[in-house]
Amino acid sequence: MSVAPPHQKAKGLAPGKPRPAKALCSECGLCDTYYIHYVKQACAFLNEQIAELEEQAHGQSRDLNNEDDLYFGVHQQMFAARKKEPIEGAQWTGIVSSIACEMLNQGKVEGVVCVQNSDEDRFQPVPIIARTPEEVLAAKVNKPTLSPNLSILEEVEQCGFKRLLVIGVGCQIQALREVQDKIGLEKLYVLGTPCVDNVTRQGLQKFLETTSKSPDTVVSYEFMQDFRVHFKHEDGSIEKVPFFGLNTKELKDVFAPSCMSCFDYVNSLADLVVGYMGAPLNYQWIVVRNDTGQEMLNVVEDQLETQPVSSKGDRKNAVQQSIPAYDKGVTLPMWAARLMGVIIERIGPQGLEYARFSIDSHFTRNYLYVKRNYPEKLEDHVPEFAKRIVEQYELPED
Repeated sequence: MSVAPPHQKAKGLAPGKPRPAKALCSECGLCDTYYIHYVKQACAFLNEQIAELEEQAHGQSRDLNNEDDLYFGVHQQMFAARKKEPIEGAQWTGIVSSIACEMLNQGKVEGVVCVQNSDEDRFQPVPIIARTPEEVLAAKVNKPTLSPNLSILEEVEQCGFKRLLVIGVGCQIQALREVQDKIGLEKLYVLGTPCVDNVTRQGLQKFLETTSKSPDTVVSYEFMQDFRVHFKHEDGSIEKVPFFGLNTKELKDVFAPSCMSCFDYVNSLADLVVGYMGAPLNYQWIVVRNDTGQEMLNVVEDQLETQPVSSKGDRKNAVQQSIPAYDKGVTLPMWAARLMGVIIERIGPQGLEYARFSIDSHFTRNYLYVKRNYPEKLEDHVPEFAKRIVEQYELPED
């Protein structure tokens, strides 16, 4: 008689019940399942273990003396790419969706964990296990809200899947890596996206209403390499708002505490990462971390137009100036913000240097947040690579 594994004797928490990470919970979905049995070890906000999990996932941890490793994690290659024939309605050109569809079409996986949206709200995430390309394509476009992707892990195990592709962000993938050997899989593929500054649904509404001229028609948005937020509207138009014109005082509190305490912007534990911040405008940044990531990339390689990554400019002065500006909630008049955006776009950091700018800006901000709100967690929660990045800057004294 077989004995059920220990996690199957556990029970997920009911909606609304306090989570073990309390205010720092990123709602990754693990605690909605019986995998809550492993939460103390698995949760990114209870147990920081990126270096150990890098070793597990990639066979090595990042080299802290190599700047590309320090910032972008373990990788075999990085380059910029876009689809030759974009998917209509995709956030970018559809590289993530195309990989997932091809993995299903070629029989490499039986299911894809991805996020559709509810019928009532385009920004309300609904995690699913997609079994067809059509279900994958119904999940295209980012949902910039906290999403319980791992809430379907019980279903994965109960369905008896052996080969699975999971699309997710850093906190979700950290928890997944800790429990992946408990799910009964023979092969797991992890396709990650860089992630920063998610919000609750209410927080998203405040951001849209504070920032966009037409919040009700926004389909998607992104903080882009030209130092502007790009809002795509239902009619296909693109609204661009300079970073420096955002109402920082109003918006400082909309981001989830988990995101303000996160140091895995680049999704260190995914096999393959597809984002934008290290690439020129209209391209995406591809980071292949291991052989499994290369296997995923291979299924769409002939569909891509590619170019090498590049790096230009110097981020450090801009980052140093942004630290007190954000701290004090400084907002420029819109005319000045637009002018500043034009100047910085021309002479500021580009390519990988822009990516480092973004990482530095968020890591210094998040380090201060943890220091001020969770000082008892500071030493253990901030990974060594993040400490080294933050040490480059002068932070305000409290």
